[in-house]
Amino acid sequence: MIPLAWYLIFSAALFCIGLFGVLARKNAIAILMGVELMLNAVMVNILAFWRVLYAPQANQNAFVFVAVIFAVAAAETAVGLALIISAYRRRDTVVASDLDTLKG
Repeated sequence: MIPLAWYLIFSAALFCIGLFGVLARKNAIAILMGVELMLNAVMVNILAFWRVLYAPQANQNAFVFVAVIFAVAAAETAVGLALIISAYRRRDTVVASDLDTLKG
């Protein structure tokens, strides 16, 4: 059995990589990928704690919660990519600092 600390270390590393991707990138698509990595880190944490606390009881609530997070992440990605494509068609750039005004 893998200890909980290993899952938490992996999740923290994944979250830090995603946070670095959000803070250091200028490309809007790379920022969106960083947000997805952070959501995946949260899902790893949820499942790790579920496994340690509730797995012997065969409670399925964590899997339902993770499925909801997957659905929200997919919707966020679809809406985010649609916005990025719309901004690219309008301004011919996906650099986040160039997309700072609402009117243009």
